[in-house]
Amino acid sequence: MGSTMNSPPHPRPDFMRDTLIPLDGEWSFAYDDADEGLTRQWFAPSHALPLKINVPFCYQCGKSGIGPTDEIHPCLWYRRSFDIPAELKDKRVLLRFGAVDWSCDVYVNGTRVGGHVGGYTPFEVDITPAVHRDQPNDVCLRVVDMPDAAQPRGKQYWKRGLMGCWYTPTSGIWQNVYLEAAGAADAPFIQRAHVEPNIDRQTATVTVALDRAPSSPLTIAFGMDETVEDMPLDRPVVMRAVIESREAVFTIDMRYAGGIGGMRVWTPDHPNLYGLTVTLEMNGTALDRVYTYFGMRSVEIRDGGVLLNHHALYQRLVLDQGYWPDTLLTPPDDESVQADIRWTKRFGFNGARKHQKIEVPRYYYWADKLGLIVWGELPSAYAYSPDSTRRLIDTMMAFIDRDFNHPCIIAWTPLNESWGVPSVYSDARQQAFARTLYHLCKSLDGTRLISGNDGWEQVTTDIFALHDYTQEGGALAEHIADRDMLNKHGCGGRQAWALGAEPDDKTPFLLTEYGGIAYDNKGAQGEMGGMRTWGYGDKMSSEAEFIERFAGIQAAVNTTPFCRGTCYTQLTDVQQEINGLLTPERQPKVDPETFAELNRPL
Repeated sequence: MGSTMNSPPHPRPDFMRDTLIPLDGEWSFAYDDADEGLTRQWFAPSHALPLKINVPFCYQCGKSGIGPTDEIHPCLWYRRSFDIPAELKDKRVLLRFGAVDWSCDVYVNGTRVGGHVGGYTPFEVDITPAVHRDQPNDVCLRVVDMPDAAQPRGKQYWKRGLMGCWYTPTSGIWQNVYLEAAGAADAPFIQRAHVEPNIDRQTATVTVALDRAPSSPLTIAFGMDETVEDMPLDRPVVMRAVIESREAVFTIDMRYAGGIGGMRVWTPDHPNLYGLTVTLEMNGTALDRVYTYFGMRSVEIRDGGVLLNHHALYQRLVLDQGYWPDTLLTPPDDESVQADIRWTKRFGFNGARKHQKIEVPRYYYWADKLGLIVWGELPSAYAYSPDSTRRLIDTMMAFIDRDFNHPCIIAWTPLNESWGVPSVYSDARQQAFARTLYHLCKSLDGTRLISGNDGWEQVTTDIFALHDYTQEGGALAEHIADRDMLNKHGCGGRQAWALGAEPDDKTPFLLTEYGGIAYDNKGAQGEMGGMRTWGYGDKMSSEAEFIERFAGIQAAVNTTPFCRGTCYTQLTDVQQEINGLLTPERQPKVDPETFAELNRPL
């Protein structure tokens, strides 16, 4: 079947085709603790797996039908059957995975058709040669997720139980699985369509990449309008051009394209978006068609501040971990994603720092539509080694590639608090790696800012980002009163800059973690998963105490003239960590309007 209005929301609103065959739901499942599945050929369609799991939820969580559990099973197997609909019989068929943690091999009808390494990034497999067109097909996955500190883990703990600010890990499939048709089976198809806005020139530059170079020149048609929906729409064609190589760059004049009445920029208050349809044609016949969208906006640094569309932007961010009680990293549904963004705005924030997680694409889609700026943060590894450096680079590249078109994302954060680079303050190799990540991001995306090592020990960065969880307003005011002292000494016992780094007073200063007020409005149950619940400072016992403490620390921030933004910790409680404004179930612990009134910069 094709995508219809009754179909589930498309997993990738920024990269859709007009066919969507969901493969979520019940799969067969097995643990392979002895790692015998390959030898015993569990990938053969005849091999039955004993358990059932609800995809896309990981076995550790309750929604999967197996958890909740903190058991570690490094090797997992998945299986299900699927049919190829009649309308896809002569099409190229792609099997797409939103994310599978950590590495996997994919088998179709007993034949290995591909694989992937990386727990937070998407991948696709062209299964056209392996599928049966007129009988059921078998898809099987072998997944390996070792408790390895050299993997980009984010907040996933690498041992059993809970520890500090690390939580229950996620293994296996945790984002949507689906089939789609990518044009004719024997023709090239579209792999990428990145849009780079230029509001000064009033142009949108589109980089289109095919899966391979065409054997003869083809045509690219661009259709565009100001309607952005979950469903691809027929759009007025604004430009046609010839493509002769695998990758080509095209420029659309936004002043006149499609009769649109003047260019409209994207801001949180006015989240204007443009729908874009990219069609690959041969002699007037469509070979492949992809729908995406974009926003016209610019981000820059000037005179110690951040500018959005050439206007000063004071960022009021909230730290958002993106965890749910019964589903962990996977949102329960699309409504839950929207609700988190609406809560964020209701508490007076204009943005979110998605912390240690590459979020599902529908989060960024709703941030684009509802008007919320976002910092995209690379999940950290916790060991420094050749393996960890390669894995972090690969993940960062895939992150930028997937989410390039989202106007909500205005900054990338490749490192946080020296996690994974514990000796970066003085170690020349780790400093070189920090600079590598900074310049890697810049080489792939020149439209966004980079917070090089958010928190302290900065090496190369666009943002002077410090973390300070001082709980008394007067003391916090003293810590951040003098920029020269911050440059020399940092906060919280950690140096602001690595040895040899040269601070620049034109680099915007933001307090990118603060607050973290511990408040258990359920009566301080005391522990979770064998660990004491915690937040920063003494636990508050009432909303009035919480508001009094927040008012003090917020006043300190508001009276610091060189501060250009903040990031409050955090949106929700997460497992043992009780410093959220919402409970894990998304119930407010403090009145949002009262908090929002205090959360206004002077």
